[in-house]
Amino acid sequence: MKVFNFNAGPATLPAVVMERAQKEFCDYKGSGCGIMEHSHRHKLFDEVLAHANENVRTILNVPDTHSIVYIQGGASMQFAMIPMNLYVPGKKMQFADTGTWSSKALKEAQLFGECEVIASSKADKYTYIPDVKAMKPDADASFFHITSNNTIYGTQYQEFPEVECPLICDMSSDIMSRQFDMSKFAMVYAGAQKNLGPSGLALVVIRKDLAERTPANVPTMLRYSTYIDSDSLYNTPPTFGIYMLGLVTDWVLEQGGLSAIEAINNKKAAALYAGIDASDGYYSSPVKKDSRSRMNVVFRLPTEELEAKFVKESIAAGMIGLKGHRSAGGIRASIYNALPMEGIERLLDFMAEFKKNN
Repeated sequence: MKVFNFNAGPATLPAVVMERAQKEFCDYKGSGCGIMEHSHRHKLFDEVLAHANENVRTILNVPDTHSIVYIQGGASMQFAMIPMNLYVPGKKMQFADTGTWSSKALKEAQLFGECEVIASSKADKYTYIPDVKAMKPDADASFFHITSNNTIYGTQYQEFPEVECPLICDMSSDIMSRQFDMSKFAMVYAGAQKNLGPSGLALVVIRKDLAERTPANVPTMLRYSTYIDSDSLYNTPPTFGIYMLGLVTDWVLEQGGLSAIEAINNKKAAALYAGIDASDGYYSSPVKKDSRSRMNVVFRLPTEELEAKFVKESIAAGMIGLKGHRSAGGIRASIYNALPMEGIERLLDFMAEFKKNN
């Protein structure tokens, strides 16, 4: 039986990507060894890195004003690197607090300078995204930080705020899932393990001029300029992760780019939410409809005992990773780019049968 992976991250990867990597794992392009064994100074890895960069720039339409770099430590490392590099003394770092990861980013920033939350849904258990039109950060703020999709609580920005200060966005759980205007962001970053590849690195797209802000006392390996100036090759980078990101972005282009990917994602999410809404309350989403995520669909059953039974029986039915985050409970279906419509259909069939039997 085919198993569908609904884990929030590390998450499912396209089957064709896994197969390509398998074929090249022990012998990359006739070199006699795998890409993980090659030096990051080898010409073969130079080609891998250049190919990944080209794909990212093409898919996200990255302007020449921005650099593409790969940094170890995932998105959580960025929570600290951002304020270390980009805080301007006397100019607040401002945040929209819409979930666990935005609050963690805020916590790290508070170690380095003055912060202010100008929009939040915390009081309502993060069940919605605050009105983006009401998000008015200071024009001279160091930056305004948002999290585009909230993996744990199942909320997502449907549009982005228009601001005068640098706009920074954690897109870890919805990068490359839909179209957006990169030129309006000073920086976008994403942990790779949801839509880009295996865990272990963050993709960072940053406006070059921002790196000039970095104070002199920031350590070399925590400076954005170190990665920009060396094309991510100052030290040994996560070579296999970058290679896999290149294969995943090949797949994105083969699907037709972000317009095609977005259409598929919209269809998957619409079908699953329709199934939830048509269950007469047996399945219920705590998220306000205008904030529903197309990547992480969260819902509840009438009791926690039924939720535990649902998770147990779903595994036997060939679906893994449906248990909600430990801090939120319930059920969570992470339906990232690589999760096919077939997986949604199996989940809907299972939900209907489970309701009938329970």
